[in-house]
Amino acid sequence: MREDTRTRIQEIALRLFTEQGYEATSLREIAEELGVTKAALYYHFKTKDDIVASLVDLRLTDIEELLAWARSRPKTPEMRRELVERYAAYLRRTRHLGVARFLERNQTALRDHPTLIKIRERMKEVTHEMSGPEATPVERISRSLALFGLHAGKWLALEGELSEEEIHKATIEVAMRLIEP
Repeated sequence: MREDTRTRIQEIALRLFTEQGYEATSLREIAEELGVTKAALYYHFKTKDDIVASLVDLRLTDIEELLAWARSRPKTPEMRRELVERYAAYLRRTRHLGVARFLERNQTALRDHPTLIKIRERMKEVTHEMSGPEATPVERISRSLALFGLHAGKWLALEGELSEEEIHKATIEVAMRLIEP
C-alpha cells in the first residue's frame, strides 16, 4: 500500500511538473490531485526536490550500471555498438520517456539539482568510456553525439509521422554511423 501511494505521488507530480512546470507546482496541488492531505504527502516526500530525486534515481542507477559495464570492456567497435544498443533499450522504457519530457521542459529550474548533476557527470563518463586514449577529437565527439542522437530522435521526429519502432530503428542506425566515423 505504501509503495502504491508513493508511485501515485510520483505519477501525479510528474504529470503536473510537466504540464505546469516544476516551479509552478506546489506540494499542496499534488496532495489535492491525489486526494490526500499535505501531511499524508509529507509522510512520503518532504519536498518537491525529494520527488524529483525519486523520479530520476532509476535513470541514475541505469546509467551507473551502463558505466560499470563499459569500464569492464575493451574499447572496441563491438563494445561501442553494444553500448549504443543497451542505452537505446533503456531509453525505450515508458517511465524514462515521461521523466525525460519533464526534465526537458524544466531545464532552467532543475539545472543545479544534485541528482541531475550526477547524471550529467555519469553520462560524460559513459561517453569517455566509448573511446580509448588514442581516439581523435572527432571520434570522441562523434561517439558522444551518438548517445545524444538517441535522445534527439525521440524529440525531433514529427508526431504521427513515424511509428515508435521506426524512430527506434532510425536513431540506432544514425548512432551506429556516428560511433565509427
